[in-house]
Amino acid sequence: MSNEDITLTAADAEVTVQPGNGGRIGGLRVDGVELLRQGKKFGCFPMVPWCGRTRDGRFLNGATSHQLPLNSPPHAIHGTTRDAAWRTARKSESEAVITYDLVDPWPYAGRVTQVVALTADTLTLTMAVETYDDSFPAQIGWHPWFNRNLGGGEGTKDGGEGTEDVRLDFTAAWQEERGDDHLPTGRRVDPKPGPWDDCFGMPDGVDVTLTWPGQLQLSVTSREHWVVVYDEQEAAVCVEPQTGPPNGLNTLPRLVTPIEPLEAATTWTWRRL
Repeated sequence: MSNEDITLTAADAEVTVQPGNGGRIGGLRVDGVELLRQGKKFGCFPMVPWCGRTRDGRFLNGATSHQLPLNSPPHAIHGTTRDAAWRTARKSESEAVITYDLVDPWPYAGRVTQVVALTADTLTLTMAVETYDDSFPAQIGWHPWFNRNLGGGEGTKDGGEGTEDVRLDFTAAWQEERGDDHLPTGRRVDPKPGPWDDCFGMPDGVDVTLTWPGQLQLSVTSREHWVVVYDEQEAAVCVEPQTGPPNGLNTLPRLVTPIEPLEAATTWTWRRL
């Protein structure tokens, strides 16, 4: 099938899936209100086969060393699939399944499958990485750009009269200490107040609530134990569930084997206020 944009609908919710633009969720509208930032940095893109920064673009698979392109010097960031064209495997009114076959510069053959499923009040994203050849370490995550304010669109500070910026609420067991190079040092510290570009540990599963006062409340949940929260820019906030911390290909590798794929999911649940 083609890689043209797909529109999913369920009641008053509408999602745009963009297989041809990195397998990205291009938009999520509830009652006609766009929740995801538009413009240059927009929507929600999959981070695979690694999440966040990989130190100096290098990782080991056993004794074999690999060098990735430094697309965020001096590191490699956010995987390879966000800049690639995925293919549509199947689609219906409220669900789409898209796939991407891993190629150079990722050094191992494998397939990524992402399922996007919409209901009236939830969006569930499920991703799997599988191989029929060599085993390799990998990570899965998602990088949404939620609008900081729902009232005024991109580039506005207060979003328009009568609307308030989003509030973030979560309880983490720890925060990964961040070094000057934006990578975890390996030490776990007590969670600190924001603003953040930081990874947090939630051993009972990711659970972060975004509240746009008087408008909407949305919860990001996942069975995974790590979430990166990034709110150091004006127009959006990012809540990124993932299968390991930044630089996890080196510090906490999850192995994809011919008999055991790597699988993860996240669900966004919303209600009107």
